[in-house]
Amino acid sequence: MNKVFRAFLTGPILGAMMVIGSDSIAAQTVINLEDKQKAVVIQKDRDDNTNQENVLAQVTSVSQLSDVQTTDWAFQALQSLVERYGCIAGYPNQTYRGNRALTRYEFAAGLNACLDRVNELIATATADLVTREDLATLQKLQEEFSAELATLRGRVDAVEARTAQLEANQFSTTSKLEGEVVTAVVDALEGDTNEDNTTFGARARINFVTSFTGKDTLYTRLQTNNIVSPNIGTPEGNLAFGESSDDATTDVALDALWYGFSLTEATNVIAIANAGAADDIVDTVNLFDGDGTFGAISSFGIRNPIYNHMDGAGLGITQEFGDSLSLSLGYLASSAADPSTDNGIFNGPYGALAQLTFEPSKHFKVGLTYINAYNQQLGTGSLAANPISFLENENVPDPNNPGQTSPVEIPFSSNSYGIQASLGITDNIVLGGWVGYTNAQNLSTEGGRIDRGKLDIWNWAVTLGFPDLGKKGNLAGIIFGMEPKVTDSTINEINEDSDTSYHIEAFYQFQINDNIAITPGVIWLTAPNHNENNDDVVIGALRTTFTF
Repeated sequence: MNKVFRAFLTGPILGAMMVIGSDSIAAQTVINLEDKQKAVVIQKDRDDNTNQENVLAQVTSVSQLSDVQTTDWAFQALQSLVERYGCIAGYPNQTYRGNRALTRYEFAAGLNACLDRVNELIATATADLVTREDLATLQKLQEEFSAELATLRGRVDAVEARTAQLEANQFSTTSKLEGEVVTAVVDALEGDTNEDNTTFGARARINFVTSFTGKDTLYTRLQTNNIVSPNIGTPEGNLAFGESSDDATTDVALDALWYGFSLTEATNVIAIANAGAADDIVDTVNLFDGDGTFGAISSFGIRNPIYNHMDGAGLGITQEFGDSLSLSLGYLASSAADPSTDNGIFNGPYGALAQLTFEPSKHFKVGLTYINAYNQQLGTGSLAANPISFLENENVPDPNNPGQTSPVEIPFSSNSYGIQASLGITDNIVLGGWVGYTNAQNLSTEGGRIDRGKLDIWNWAVTLGFPDLGKKGNLAGIIFGMEPKVTDSTINEINEDSDTSYHIEAFYQFQINDNIAITPGVIWLTAPNHNENNDDVVIGALRTTFTF
């Protein structure tokens, strides 16, 4: 007896007990260890109308409780209370449910019932279990540890009060509020540019991450962005966190809205209502793809440009085949909500993706990608590599009006193929890269103004990353590649790019703390627009990211 009560009361914690007082009381004990403190909590289910299936039954051996293991830290205490004092009961399905919580009222009821059992044993003298010496020792221990017990009671009261306050003031029981602010100082340091001023802008995002079942996600994002990529006369060097001068704004708009859930353990589905992108559906297999918030500072540097054909609203499905192979399918329409002619889900611009991702180990990953697109552009590279916007700004002769020229608006379809790979040489050195090929063809001649033809567009990159360089959370990166370039054209108004421009980028993301990161970076374009007649352009950026 002496040893039992010492185990129950001595040290920085209390032991656990559970008793059934009547058909209307069911109690069980949970002990929670934290910071070398123990708090005793007894969970008691009260229901005057409890049916027989929920009534707990007295057990005579702790082995009758299927969910109590010999490795459990409270096993010996439970064994003593069951087999020596007979004041532990289990559920009819032979479980104890030792991890459930309880109120202090339920603890008092359970403790009182167990003490009644001890008194009964003393009164009936059925065994020499409790002596006056034991009771005297118990009283002495209670007096000796009265200060500690009072402190423990105070801490429990404080925890209960704090919990009640958090529950009363929490944002939502199902939603988590997240936010990020990206600020950037940007300038084109070298080369002929249309704008040579240093700029400062910010992109702010508020994200609501909601889960209804714990296995699904409803994601809602509000955004404003007035960061502008330098105007160098070509889409090359566009910033991953910037906008064009036409799209930059301080207005707040719904930037992303999607719902993802698991159809089966191996099948994940995402339904996208607004501003979807390829990285919402599939792994882009690039260490530097932080969507402009982290990682590379250029649009070209974060992912293979063929992924830019995916934009808008639609559906994505990923089917896993074991631990190393998955197949992702996706369809996004850029003007899905527009009912006008040549728009909507199926008649407007769209991208349809299929990708096999193979990851045999945590150090190696490869993705094989195919994208069929209509009226979508790569968004980086030369002007000719983005033929829709190129022709919209090109003065094309009008055969019906000799001597007159005007822009041309014609649809394009494309088929793109890509291979992306990432290899961890060590935990702190990652080699990666990709190759992308796009075959684009015009679907109209605009009354004979444009010849029907095709464009062959290539891009490639080699990346070298250094995770945790200097400090955990840091990331240094180098990118060397060729942004999309037209290597062959049979369209009369679009010439193939005559030269090759190389994209050289370096950045260092320094993680100041869990909430702030500073990333200086530089982009060097050796022959902008794949034209050696253009001077090299160097773009510098200092990005600061705040997350909360």
